[in-house]
Amino acid sequence: MSLTFHWFLPTNGDSRHVVGGGHGTPVTAAGGDRPPTVRYLAQIARAAEDLGFTGALTPTGAWCEDAWLTTAMVSQHTERLKFLVAFRPGFVSPTLAAQMASTFQRQSDGRLLLNVVTGGESHEQRAYGDFLDKDARYARTGEFLEIVRQLWDGKTLDLKGEHLHVEQARLTQLPGPVPEIYFGGSSPAAAGVAARHTDVYLTWGEPPAQVAEKIAGVRSLAAEQGRTVRFGIRLHVITRDTSEAAWAEADRLLAGFDPATVRAVQEGLRRSESEGQRRMLELHGGGRDGLEIHPNLWAGIGLVRGGAGTALVGSHTEVADRIREYHALGIEEFVLSGYPHLEEAYWFGEGVLPRLAEAGLWVHPEGSVPAVGGAEIPFAGGAR
Repeated sequence: MSLTFHWFLPTNGDSRHVVGGGHGTPVTAAGGDRPPTVRYLAQIARAAEDLGFTGALTPTGAWCEDAWLTTAMVSQHTERLKFLVAFRPGFVSPTLAAQMASTFQRQSDGRLLLNVVTGGESHEQRAYGDFLDKDARYARTGEFLEIVRQLWDGKTLDLKGEHLHVEQARLTQLPGPVPEIYFGGSSPAAAGVAARHTDVYLTWGEPPAQVAEKIAGVRSLAAEQGRTVRFGIRLHVITRDTSEAAWAEADRLLAGFDPATVRAVQEGLRRSESEGQRRMLELHGGGRDGLEIHPNLWAGIGLVRGGAGTALVGSHTEVADRIREYHALGIEEFVLSGYPHLEEAYWFGEGVLPRLAEAGLWVHPEGSVPAVGGAEIPFAGGAR
């Protein structure tokens, strides 16, 4: 089976440096040197589409632009690329969310994927009027997905759960196809929701041994439900023609991390309620030493950014080898990003994807198979 690769739309701004945001970090206006305009995000989306990425993730939170609205606009500038839209079940009714997804599918020719985010930070949830604690939010997510899936199946639904209540809920137009649901979370409650309701379980980029443990746990829980779940991983990437050039870029990014900013971000992240964020913090411990936590897996991004905090760093061959290592564990989908997102999409798309194609692990969604032209990958377009 061909591996699936998704890119990322930086709806909080982009830069040649790391743009922060996410769990526990201060809520600020969109940052970076490149504002997240529809024009710029569409440029990234078209590059990802041309290079062979299947979809693009858009984040959710007070620190970025709204994912639904942004992707609806950007989708009009692309033809094939799917949009992995992050959304939080507590902010909209399940019937309305099912209807929104159905509309998106029709207006985009079936290019919606849903990344369900339960919400790891109570203080941010309260700002939106949601006062449930973390465990209750996961329970509500399970009820939410049960309602949405039944509505997509064409049922008229009466359901009164602990958190959600609908009567005679139905859709007049069903989505075609039904959007696949992606979901992440490292707590036992999250694993239970993933096993019962989701198509793809996503983990942040932990070392392979830890990822293997997560996969085994969710796979076992899903089997108890009579279900199978696919697995994906969320990573940043810094890939160059040589290992030395890639690590030089990582060192450049690290040198740009202001110590005061690192301290402030780490202080905020330590207050996070997210189990996944706690695991990210443990990988680097807040320091600048020992950041290569597994061959070619660098934890430096997590010093200034919440959420996914690790990057694959190395030559195109080394990065391809690490992808093969994760694939051997059961990872089929990779959600990637890099700074800046436009240029890094080309580095990965022209450097790594041809090597995976040569190994029989990836085929361009349009059917073409790019060739590896030796140690140097010809650059086809876009600024580096």
